[in-house]
Amino acid sequence: MNQTDKRISNPPHANDRLQRRRRGFTLIEIMAVVVIMGMLMATLAVGISSQLDKASISNARIQITRIEQALEFYKLDNRRFPTADQGLDALIAKPSAPPVPRDYNPAGYMKREQLMDPWDAPFNYTVPGEHNAYTFDLWSLGPDGVEGGDDIQNWESDDGA
Repeated sequence: MNQTDKRISNPPHANDRLQRRRRGFTLIEIMAVVVIMGMLMATLAVGISSQLDKASISNARIQITRIEQALEFYKLDNRRFPTADQGLDALIAKPSAPPVPRDYNPAGYMKREQLMDPWDAPFNYTVPGEHNAYTFDLWSLGPDGVEGGDDIQNWESDDGA
């Protein structure tokens, strides 16, 4: 055997290691990539989650404004707001409970899905309002679904919300 033959020929166990190395990534390499990807996804999820919460709150405020407008149209047609017993359903279908509106719009004033907040809970309505004595109070319980704290309402609260 000459010198060049020795360089070309590798021991059998060296070839096996080379073949395994060329086949793919080691378990440690794969785990490192998964951990790094997980950390990146967690960082992104925190940022996206806060933006989604802000968007839902903004959407609830817009919905309250639309419901207020529908209630004003109802009042223009019927000379009063729906009673607390009639509730916001009076914007969808003509109430049968007294006082029955005389000039109710046959098409209604809103669609049922517009009376649900972004967290799939109905908006709350009282008339006359505790905070808006001459009109009505309209509010959503917010993301936590519990009265107080993060509620979205049609009045200015003492805590600046």
